[in-house]
Amino acid sequence: MQSEHWEVPKLIWQHPDPGLTRIEVLRHFINHKHGFKFKNYYELYQYSVSDWTFWKDLWEFLGIISSVPPTQVIIEAPLVDSPRWFPNARLNYAENILFRNDDAIACTVARETGFLRHYSSRELREMVRVMRNAMRANGLKAGDRVAAIVTNSIDPIVIAMAASSIGAIYSSTAPDMGVSGILDRYRQIRPKFVFSETEVLYAGKQISIIPKVVQVANDLAHHGLERVIVFPSSVTGMDVDPRGIKNCSILSAFLSEGRDEPLAFEQHPFDHPLYILYSSGTTGPPKCIVHTAGGVLLQNKKAAATEWDIRFDDTHFQYTTCAWMMWNAMLGALAVGARLILYDGSPFHPSVRSFLKFINDQRVTHIGTSPRFLSEIQGQGIRPLDLAPFETLRCVYVTGAVLTPPLYEWAITAFPKRAHVNAGSGGTDICAGFIGACTPLPGYSGEMQVKSIGMKVEIFDPEGNNIEDTGLPGELVCTRAHPSIPLGFWGDEGRKNFFNAYFAKYPGVWTQGDFIVKNPKTQGLVILGRSDGVLNPSGVRFGSGEIYTVMDQFSHVVDDSLCIGQRRPQDKDERVLLFLKMRPGNTCTEDLKVKIRGAIKTALSARHVPAYIFEVAEIPYTVNNKKIEIAVKQIVSGSTLKPSGTVANPDALKLYYKYVDLEALVGQPKAKL
Repeated sequence: MQSEHWEVPKLIWQHPDPGLTRIEVLRHFINHKHGFKFKNYYELYQYSVSDWTFWKDLWEFLGIISSVPPTQVIIEAPLVDSPRWFPNARLNYAENILFRNDDAIACTVARETGFLRHYSSRELREMVRVMRNAMRANGLKAGDRVAAIVTNSIDPIVIAMAASSIGAIYSSTAPDMGVSGILDRYRQIRPKFVFSETEVLYAGKQISIIPKVVQVANDLAHHGLERVIVFPSSVTGMDVDPRGIKNCSILSAFLSEGRDEPLAFEQHPFDHPLYILYSSGTTGPPKCIVHTAGGVLLQNKKAAATEWDIRFDDTHFQYTTCAWMMWNAMLGALAVGARLILYDGSPFHPSVRSFLKFINDQRVTHIGTSPRFLSEIQGQGIRPLDLAPFETLRCVYVTGAVLTPPLYEWAITAFPKRAHVNAGSGGTDICAGFIGACTPLPGYSGEMQVKSIGMKVEIFDPEGNNIEDTGLPGELVCTRAHPSIPLGFWGDEGRKNFFNAYFAKYPGVWTQGDFIVKNPKTQGLVILGRSDGVLNPSGVRFGSGEIYTVMDQFSHVVDDSLCIGQRRPQDKDERVLLFLKMRPGNTCTEDLKVKIRGAIKTALSARHVPAYIFEVAEIPYTVNNKKIEIAVKQIVSGSTLKPSGTVANPDALKLYYKYVDLEALVGQPKAKL
């Protein structure tokens, strides 16, 4: 799409008083400090991606706590070598997260059963102190790894902060991950301790984790594991007999081993390792991404304060598991003095209505969710404002997948007009965002508002030319260093895999793997899909997100959809296949197929129309609730890949193998090699 063909989409957001937002306060702070006259976000952004001093300004503005403040911002180096930031500074991540020490509520733990428990900032610090002392008594030191198989509750925060206070490295997975998925991760990083749930509840079903923990512990005993610590049942609150698990203790026994010493925060360099996160690994072993304490702290506190506009004593609710980077990112809200809601369970049990009422009753100011959740509410015909007034809600942040224009426009009517509905995009790769929100700027339907402050994002064509102002889609790249470039992949000697993952396509430039376009008229950005999932029939390149946008108008009968390309060895060209999961009581009729093809042709073009539309029983998702397009594309193109433990519903992939023999399904002669 050329720039002259772009239209200005529907205006869906305008702040009533932009000057009160934190990003505007940051602009005034920098103007005053340096005598600048930046008039708006875009001028501030240009400064942030052209002068390293911006990051020191941001450090001061956010009030980063350190024992040795920075004097030098960066030791410049190629991006692939992970340049060193604030080389002389010394700080501790947990000290910044736990800066409050009062009786205000820091965290509220809630479960689908109706269980609710508040923890004050003072209580949270005391829990971290006791955990830290037990870890120290058992020999944990800086650089050791601590792993967890946990639900989203107070426990992972306590473990992560205690480990960070020492300088150990924390990593977590969710209890619903399979044994192979857990071992694929933890064998690589060789944790000293593993903390685990014993019994969990999801969608009303009680599940014992003990058999899984037995297998994981017995295997990891050969990979450096020294101790397993199990929690009481999250269902009954009672301890569960851990017999059969090697070197295992119940939590209370482990905590009793520590000395009665005050909470301390050991000071480390800015780039000291903090977390290990994992690539999705749906078609191969996951990559173990090592993130720095300073980079995660600065970026996540920046996002909380300047993008989402979270304030002291606000309430932030990110619906997530502990296996998704949004769990790590949401801790930035604690660093600005807000309260976190930690929810364990299904948002649809006992009903989505009760979940929405819970959001209202907890006086949530900022909620992070996914397009899938909003689509389900819409599909059920639920209008949140008919259930509750949501008087405190100021922000609905949507990420994890493409937020289509129709769903965007529905969401702004579903929640209060004052609530800023917005979307962003980043990744586990940087534990931060590349594209995000800017509260004082207008927002347009289907578009992410801005490039995140400090992130030099560009759009490249296949030859490495910047094409963002042409209105044509291309690769999302980052051409300048930022503090959350990871240290690398754990165990990646020579950094070969790190280079191949991000720098092989454009030398010296970070390639994120997203297919993106910018509207030259609004400056808004639209993710069209993953680059390796770009559809390319007859040389026409487009993203699956464009098809999903059209499919939103069929959400009353279509529960979900998956759009992928198929090109087998014998095929001369790629064809587009569209798979539909129908809502109960509906079937994929020929009449519906005709309507879908017509809608896609009208909204996009005849070349976007799928070659075939099929009904399927399930759409495969990762444990982080992301559609699995690439694995399905490989399967229908003839691959016999084995699904990894990150696939939430691995049996769903089996449904797609039959489409390799497409001709048999549609009654056509087979293509020849």
